[in-house]
Amino acid sequence: MNYIELDISIGSDERAEIATALLSDLPFEAFEVADGHLKAYIPQSDYAACRAEAAEILDAFGATDRREREIGRENWNAEWESDFTPVEVAGDAPVRIRAPHHAPSAEGVTDVVVAPRMSFGTGHHITTALMTRAVTAMNVGGLHGLDMGCGTGVLAIVALKCGAAAMTAVDVDEWACESCRESAKLNGVSERMEVACGSMGDMAGRRFDFILANINRNILLDMMPMFAEALQAGGRCAMSGFLTCDAAAVKDAARRCGMECESESESDGWVAVVCRKI
Repeated sequence: MNYIELDISIGSDERAEIATALLSDLPFEAFEVADGHLKAYIPQSDYAACRAEAAEILDAFGATDRREREIGRENWNAEWESDFTPVEVAGDAPVRIRAPHHAPSAEGVTDVVVAPRMSFGTGHHITTALMTRAVTAMNVGGLHGLDMGCGTGVLAIVALKCGAAAMTAVDVDEWACESCRESAKLNGVSERMEVACGSMGDMAGRRFDFILANINRNILLDMMPMFAEALQAGGRCAMSGFLTCDAAAVKDAARRCGMECESESESDGWVAVVCRKI
């Protein structure tokens, strides 16, 4: 499977972030925002069906300067390695997300190594930092968690390095699962991480102490009843991938499923919420 990259000049990072939120309702799998440019990635097989809708969204922003190109799997590693810069997540428990060719992180910083292969989730999006901070604040020591839509496994690895006893990492994309397994090996946590290719429905009947889900608003709303069912009583569900304007809808859906919002954090218009099952 090849991907289509849209490279869009959109004027400002703020406008790019809003466009990202709108495009995330389509089958786009990853976004990069920098210097008023937005790069959006979508499986080539999905693009034809939503190309007109994506164009309509971008036209509304006056983003007429955009280019498309096809990226083959064989080219992905070389491309991301040449562009990848470590991600520094500051806070009381700092985390650094890097590629294998970067030097190890300093003492006192949680070091997370990722191998994206032909998948996404390098940690550069704002919501990854929001979710990473949520994980480090959740006291996951000794607990079993679920990372739904795991991508490269960044959040699951952070949880394991924060003391989680075990993580189940799930993604619908086979290459994401392959990448997640490779990242687990690079971080020495393979024995504590189960990687499954599938969806939330495949977790039916299983129970977890906490759930991490950095996806998008619509998918979160659809999965909310399954999140609540899969959580142990008192368990937490940390969610991001949506804008400030969507936070109320996400929290309301969680409340209807028996989960109360415990904390909320915001950065550049994006939000992460942590809810507890009552």
